Amino acid sequence: MIKNLARGFGALSLALVPLLSAPAAQAAAPAVPVAEVTTLADAVGLVKVTEEDRSGYTRSKFKHWNSGDDKSDGCNTRNEVLIAEAVVAPTVEAGCKLTGGTWTSYYDGQEVTSAGSLDIDHMVPLAEAWDSGASTWSAARRETYANDQGADVSLVAVTARSNRQKSDQDPADWMPPSPDAQCRYVGEWVATKLRWDLTADDRELEALKVYAEGPCEDTIVRYAPAV
Repeated sequence: MIKNLARGFGALSLALVPLLSAPAAQAAAPAVPVAEVTTLADAVGLVKVTEEDRSGYTRSKFKHWNSGDDKSDGCNTRNEVLIAEAVVAPTVEAGCKLTGGTWTSYYDGQEVTSAGSLDIDHMVPLAEAWDSGASTWSAARRETYANDQGADVSLVAVTARSNRQKSDQDPADWMPPSPDAQCRYVGEWVATKLRWDLTADDRELEALKVYAEGPCEDTIVRYAPAV
């Protein structure tokens, strides 16, 4: 299934559903989060506010790209995301080499026909995640974050140019150049923050509120907490 067609806005949920239905199994089975739907304004209101601190950050503290969700396909996370988001599927050759294929970079609206011209962007950049709470995580949880395919909005294939323009900036300092992408972007940013229980600083929160209370007031957010 082409994940690019299913990408929506992230949201919020605190509800939990048992994995198994048998009474005895319910007591011992882990629970999985179930996504609920909310407005962008309400979602923004749930993001905790703290000062950011980048002390000790290095990109190497977030191991990526690992062997991906399917350990048997020979593809790393980057290539799995590229395959999932392709508008026209690429040919997957030995060693997970991708040839052909077409993608749409939603940040800038560009059509791309070469996988090598795309970056896989972390919706909330690794440095921003560190500032916002990931500095206290274990190395294993940071690796899970950096390779998160459990939510369609966590990783996105975009042009290398737009990804590098964004760098590690939050919505107070950078937004997609395509106006049509901005409400989607804000919704996915907030969804990722809530999914991973990441905080925001004052400037970031105010920027999110401007969009949530203005041009993006009709944006819907859906997300399930990471486990």
